[in-house]
Parts: sequence; structure tokens; C-alpha cells
Amino acid sequence: MTTATEISNRIIEAVMAQKLAPGSRLGEQQLAMLFDCSRTIVREALTRLATRGIVTVSARRGWYVIEPSEDEAREAFEARRVIELGLLHQLKVVDKAALRQLKSHLQREKAALAGTDVGMRSFLLGDFHVCLAECLGNSLLADTLRDFTARTTLIAMLYQSSHDAAQSCADHVRIVEALEAGDIARAEALMSE
Repeated sequence: MTTATEISNRIIEAVMAQKLAPGSRLGEQQLAMLFDCSRTIVREALTRLATRGIVTVSARRGWYVIEPSEDEAREAFEARRVIELGLLHQLKVVDKAALRQLKSHLQREKAALAGTDVGMRSFLLGDFHVCLAECLGNSLLADTLRDFTARTTLIAMLYQSSHDAAQSCADHVRIVEALEAGDIARAEALMSE
């Protein structure tokens, strides 16, 4: 039996991979059939996602993926920025295993940019921020960033061009290079940019 947590995680993954667009309707019955579970479990998953700001419910209309406004976009990026800068600010050194994991992630980003799968590209560009938090050893902030990243992915679907995506990847590369050089202040400045 599929759990509410599994369903909410899969919906977030679908949002980050651009398989669910802003404003997409999420029917309880269809999701219950897809996940082979009760509508009660689906409703619990959707309620959790609503609490996390990923979906919204409309009386008599149902559940929908949020459609962030420009103001909500600014707020989501600012919240993500504060968290990431806080992570980097307290950092003393990045271990070799974390750097390997970040570099591996960057290779997948570059491959996605060269390919045609826009969803994978979007997922990986957003997931860089979650990966960074995980590599720096803060799983609680990684979970928080996962929610903000889902929101910023929806924003990117509405407002970001493929040129912006290439620039994001280049920015990620420079951040990891600064971390590898032990220049935490430079990594922080780049993240702030």
C-alpha cells in the first residue's frame, strides 16, 4: 500500500521534473488509481503538499499545483537564498566525498543541458541546491530546500528561458570550484549573486 509520504514525494519529483505544470489539476480519484490506494491517503498527501505550499485546493473545484505570482517567485528565491547563504556561512571546510558528489551532480546537469529533456534539466538545476545542503550535512535544511526548489521549478517553468538554465549551471560550477579551492567567502558571494 502506498503511503501519503510516498505520494507527496512523487508529486514533488514530478513538479521538479516539469511533468506537472503550474495550475495542473490533481484529481483524487485518478491519483488513488495511479498509486493503488484510497482517496483518503491521496487527500492526506495533497493536504501535506498544500501545507508546504506546493498545491492549493479550491472549494468544489479540487486540488491544483500552485501558479506562483512574480511576488511569490521573489519570496521563494529569497527564502532559498537565505538558507543557502546560512549553510555556506557556517561552513569551515568541504570534505572530498561531498565535492565528488557535487561534481557528479554538475556532470548530470551539463548532460541534461546538452540533451532535449527539459524536465530532467529543470529537476537537476533545482536539485543542485538540495544536493548542496545534503553534502554539507544538513538533512533538515535539505528537506526545506526541496520544497522551495519545487516552488522555484514551477517559477522557472513560467519565467525561465533555456539561456537562463545554462547560466544557472555555469553558476553552480563556479560555486563548486570555490568550495573546492576552500574559498568559502567566494562561494558565499557567488551564491548571493
